[in-house]
Amino acid sequence: MTQTTETAPAAAPQPADTPPARRTRVHRAWFVAAVAFVTIIGAAAFRSVPGLLIDPLHEEFDWSRGTIGAAVSVNLALYGLTAPFAAALMDRFGIRRVVAVALTVIALGSGLTVWMDSAWQLILCWGLLVGLGSGSMALAFAATVTNRWFTERRGLVSGILTAASASGQLIFLPLLSWIVEKHDWRPAAVTVSLAALAVVPFVWLLLRDHPADVGVEPYGATEFVPKPAPVTGAARRTLGVLSRAVRTGPFWLLAGAFAICGASTNGLIQTHFVPAAHDHGMPIQAAASLLAVIGVFDVVGTVASGWFTDRFEARRLLAVYYALRGVSLLFLPMLLAPNVHVPMVFFIVFYGLDWVATVPPTLALCREHYGDDSAIVFGWVLASHQVGAAVVAFAGGVARDVFGSYDVVWYASGALCAAAALMSLVIRRRATPEAVAVAV
Repeated sequence: MTQTTETAPAAAPQPADTPPARRTRVHRAWFVAAVAFVTIIGAAAFRSVPGLLIDPLHEEFDWSRGTIGAAVSVNLALYGLTAPFAAALMDRFGIRRVVAVALTVIALGSGLTVWMDSAWQLILCWGLLVGLGSGSMALAFAATVTNRWFTERRGLVSGILTAASASGQLIFLPLLSWIVEKHDWRPAAVTVSLAALAVVPFVWLLLRDHPADVGVEPYGATEFVPKPAPVTGAARRTLGVLSRAVRTGPFWLLAGAFAICGASTNGLIQTHFVPAAHDHGMPIQAAASLLAVIGVFDVVGTVASGWFTDRFEARRLLAVYYALRGVSLLFLPMLLAPNVHVPMVFFIVFYGLDWVATVPPTLALCREHYGDDSAIVFGWVLASHQVGAAVVAFAGGVARDVFGSYDVVWYASGALCAAAALMSLVIRRRATPEAVAVAV
């Protein structure tokens, strides 16, 4: 394949023979995307656990929901703050090494929780270790794979890889909720640890860092792209990109809107929906199953959003997504009940379609405004997403302790989503269609 790509411009007979071969073969980029998809699914187990552990940990250790929420908050914040450095580390050491180490750290952090007896140990294991590990292979992983292996269909691929996390939630939430309800929370933590470890050899043997490693061009490219030399000074580069990005208006608008996105998904629904539904008499397993249904429609919504992003203006898509999400949150307090009823199912389906549909257009806007630095810029935007999630994960637990319900959190998040819609609309389009690097 390498010889075909390199000699095609020089040899006359080659161009006529090459196109049919490309039409009949599946490009290697799709296999790499499939490996990344399965990897993210395996790692998604850890994201399914926090909401399931709030009530069991509260009952066993008598920790307040605010304390447990603080551990989740540390996890979510580190998940986001690690992401931009992870993108630079992938440029330095390669995707395989960074992701394999990240999965191992996740397994270690989750496994150690079974011996904890103090709140600081929960913050250390689930907050620090799992937060660092998950952040090292967060959406920066999907962005790096998409940018390196694809020049066409980037919106679709980013949507598919983003949906992988939801697919993992779909697989693990019913299983973990059943384990928590029938066998306590410790076997669930061990399950998460084993799931992360099981993916490590899969990553090491099958994932490749760059198309040049296997002698092919990126999908959609017209010529071979040499593998760039490792980029040293990952931390310096990451901070340098941030320094340049913060001097641009789109960065603050994207970061602000994405912070609200995290607040209204990971921080709010993923962390507090199960205990909130349980407050209204719904069994934990039933509430967890509803979250799993969100995962089903999350896959559909995110892939569809990737398809839309390839065809429609990204900032308008974001405005629609945030506005509709805000409206749905305003209705949620009226829908919570002991039993699952039709209006609640409608909310779950709708919220699932909208859950991370914001990612493909946000990635597209990062590429449009920041070019080659877009993966690292997106990492910083993702950091704001997780900081927003962390704030609400903690504030939601405190609000439940103070007010005895989550109603005020639902209403406040709905109002914030309206603000995110306005922020998305005022992002200016670039004067030229070509993506360029952040201006010095």
